[in-house]
Amino acid sequence: MEIKQDTISRINEKFCKMSKGQKKIATFIIDHYEQAAFMTAAKLGKKVGTSESTVVRFAYALGYEGYPEFQEDLAEWVKSKLNSVQKMGAKYGKSTQSEILASVLSADIEKIEDTIEHIDPQAFAAAVDTILTAEHIYIVGVRSCKPLADLLHFYLNMIRDGICLIGSTNTSEMFEQMIRINNKDAVIGISFPRYSMRTLKAMEMANDRNARIITITDSIHSPMCLYSSCNLMARSDMVSIVDSLVAPLSLINALVVALCMKCPEEVKTNLETLEYTWDNYQVYLKDEINFFDEETFLLPLQKKKLEDNRDNLAQ
Repeated sequence: MEIKQDTISRINEKFCKMSKGQKKIATFIIDHYEQAAFMTAAKLGKKVGTSESTVVRFAYALGYEGYPEFQEDLAEWVKSKLNSVQKMGAKYGKSTQSEILASVLSADIEKIEDTIEHIDPQAFAAAVDTILTAEHIYIVGVRSCKPLADLLHFYLNMIRDGICLIGSTNTSEMFEQMIRINNKDAVIGISFPRYSMRTLKAMEMANDRNARIITITDSIHSPMCLYSSCNLMARSDMVSIVDSLVAPLSLINALVVALCMKCPEEVKTNLETLEYTWDNYQVYLKDEINFFDEETFLLPLQKKKLEDNRDNLAQ
C-alpha cells in the first residue's frame, strides 16, 4: 500500500523547483503552519505579498486538485503535530519519574548508536577538510537548532578564525550577513524536523554563490540535502514535545575533536592566547570564594563584617 505523503514533505521535496512567489508561500507555511491552515487563498496571498492565483497554482504544483484539498491536508498535518502531548501521554502516562528518566535516556542512547551505524565516514572527513580549508565558515541554525549552532560556533572560533554565526531569524537579515560569501567559503546548515525554510534559503544563496555546503540533519530525505554534497546524518526523533538533540550534539563534538587532531599546534596556540587574555582582563576572577582561605577569598562584605565584629570586641 502506498504511503500518503504529507503536505510539509511535499513542500520540502519541491521547494528548489518553485518560483520566487511560490517559495515565499512555502516559507510562510513552514514557519507559520498554525495560521496558514486556516487562511483562504486570498488571505494567504495577501499575507506573503503574492496574488490569490499564485497561491492556487502553488497548491496545484504540490499535486493537489485545488486549494481546498491542500488546506484540508495541511489542517490534518497540523492536527497530528498538535497531538504530540497526547502521544507523549500514551507513552509515558503510567510511568514513574524514574521510568521516564530511564526511557528517555535509553531512547537517546539508541539514537547515538543508530547515528554511529549510519554516519558516512567519507562525508565526515570531507566536512573536517572543508572547515579547515574554507576562507570563512558561516553557521546557520535557528529555532531548536540554535543551541547546536551556538556550540559549534563557540568551539570552531577557538580552533580557527573566520567563523561567522548567522544570528537572526529574519531571512533578509540572514542574507545581509552572508552578502560577501563566495566560492572560497563554506556554510554549515543545521536543521531537523520541522525543517527551517530560513536555513534552507540561506543554503540556497550559498549554493548560488558556489560556496561549499555542509549539512547536519536527520536523513537523506531532508530538504537540507538539496544544496549539499556533504551530509552528516544524526537521529533526532522522539515521542515528545521536545526534540532530541543528543546525537547531533555528539556529532558536533566529534567534529571538534577531529579538527583539533588535524591542527593541534594551532589549537594549542589559540587556547594559550585565550587563557592569557582571560587572565590579563580578569574574565575569570582569581578572588572568588574559597572557604579554606578566608583572608584572601572572603567576599568584601563578609570581610567587613568580620572586621567590625573584631572592633566591637576590642572596645
